[in-house]
Amino acid sequence: MKLFGAATLGFVLVAQLVSAQFKQAPLPYAYNALEGSIDAQTMEIHYSKHGAAYVANLNKAITGTPLEKESLVKILSGISKQTPAIRNNAGGHYNHELFWTILTPEKNTQPSEKLAKAINQSFGSFDAFKEKMSKAGADRFGSGWAWLIVTPDKKLAVTSTANQDNPLMDIAEVKGIPVLGIDVWEHAYYLKYQNKRADYLSAIWNVINWKEINKRYEAALSGKTE
Repeated sequence: MKLFGAATLGFVLVAQLVSAQFKQAPLPYAYNALEGSIDAQTMEIHYSKHGAAYVANLNKAITGTPLEKESLVKILSGISKQTPAIRNNAGGHYNHELFWTILTPEKNTQPSEKLAKAINQSFGSFDAFKEKMSKAGADRFGSGWAWLIVTPDKKLAVTSTANQDNPLMDIAEVKGIPVLGIDVWEHAYYLKYQNKRADYLSAIWNVINWKEINKRYEAALSGKTE
């Protein structure tokens, strides 16, 4: 009976994983790949605990509802109609899946010529953009995110959101398609930087993946979300 029970439990767990609407993508680098800017222990906890919890809790929250058949972007676009559990975990899953991809151990990636031109036009210079982005993260009271987005009129804007909200949500003060997001929850930096969020925001530019952001920018200009 114990063997039968274990086999049955294993089958159920596999079935749940296969049928889960949303899944966590593999981390595209080793936990220690961003050392110097983001330490290995933080990356491991952030990805395997926090990130994994958001997707698991999102799947749990939508089980048995029509949202099981909806895309994540569609859920976010109508988030004002959903429960706090769905809002927090749908946002958390989307935000983190974006965050992993816009970081890289590759050195000296650069904005494309097209994106660099748009940044200069929108913010005056690349350094002014970085300062504005870092300030958005530093000034966010409590937990949240700093974003570079493409607005509905195809312009670049820097904004921030609280908790796990993002600019795709219908409740966002500034709406648009995110192309770069920086996590300023304490769990993203506290083990290495303690209360020095500004130091984290300075260091993270060393591991920003402009190749990915360039791709997201092009997609956003055509109205697509990555």
